[in-house]
Amino acid sequence: MTENANFKRRVRARAAKTGESYTTALMHMRRGPRKDESQQAGRLRLAVAQTIHADDPRDIARLRQSGQEMRRLMRQAREADARLVHFPEGTICAPNKRIMSEVGPKEIGASDWRRFEWGVLREELDATRKLARELGLWAVIGSAHQLTAPHRPHSSLYVVSDRGELVTRYDEWLLSNTKISFMYTPGSIPVTFEVDGIRFGCSLGMECHYPEIFAEYERLDVHCVLFSTTGGVPANEAAFAAEAQGHASTNRYWLSFSLSTHPGLADPAVSGIVAPGGRWAAQCPADGTPAIALADIDDNPGDLSRPWRRKARAGLYEPHRVEGDPRSDGRDMF
Repeated sequence: MTENANFKRRVRARAAKTGESYTTALMHMRRGPRKDESQQAGRLRLAVAQTIHADDPRDIARLRQSGQEMRRLMRQAREADARLVHFPEGTICAPNKRIMSEVGPKEIGASDWRRFEWGVLREELDATRKLARELGLWAVIGSAHQLTAPHRPHSSLYVVSDRGELVTRYDEWLLSNTKISFMYTPGSIPVTFEVDGIRFGCSLGMECHYPEIFAEYERLDVHCVLFSTTGGVPANEAAFAAEAQGHASTNRYWLSFSLSTHPGLADPAVSGIVAPGGRWAAQCPADGTPAIALADIDDNPGDLSRPWRRKARAGLYEPHRVEGDPRSDGRDMF
């Protein structure tokens, strides 16, 4: 009787709060709480791109070509019903350290960023932002980000929404020796953003070598990390690809691996999407052509591995440990 009275009180409280009739409130209460959109499983179609590497920021024609190539792949991604497309580091141009060196090209020294055609870069990025709005497509784009002199630029990932707005920017955090010595200003924080219930993290350059970055994104509850790089050295590409699989498997989330292609290189790595178990869910062609690969990703509902690993790291085993060194308890080892 008491339980029934409590239930009726909850129905009346709902009716008073929502303005519903008692009968309507009773119907909803009996049906149980309805999941709103934010509670439903997140899911979207992700496109990962590979683009031809461009490294001379003085070459206006090549910058224009890179921008056109990127927008062509965006249209392909939208035609394939992708919700977000992910591009490599320096999509329009990843400046060559020797071209930029003020004492180069034989020697590598401080970069002379006056050699970069910043106006052309801004025009191409603006055209890309407008296309994202036209297509209703999210785009994550690798680019140098200019700072006020005398500060060096960041190497960044721009996150452009389906409304054509710059939502956030990730600045490469753990730079290579050449980048930190001669080229870029480092970032300092991880960056996340959300699309359709899927939370993304961002990573760049050689950061695939640093598992702590990917562990941090696991702690931030991301469902997918977007890693962009230029590639270029076959040995590095193979290592990055293997590490990408390892990070996805260890942290139990999706990982999008986007790199530039270098025509003429033998056995190049390719862009692709790694599933939470560490297998490749999709990969671009290995012929060095600009392309996209597609996978339907989700928030990995029902996965037991990730919560278990968190529990294990949180001191689960401590009450079960034997104090001192169990090998010195006076007993024989066998």
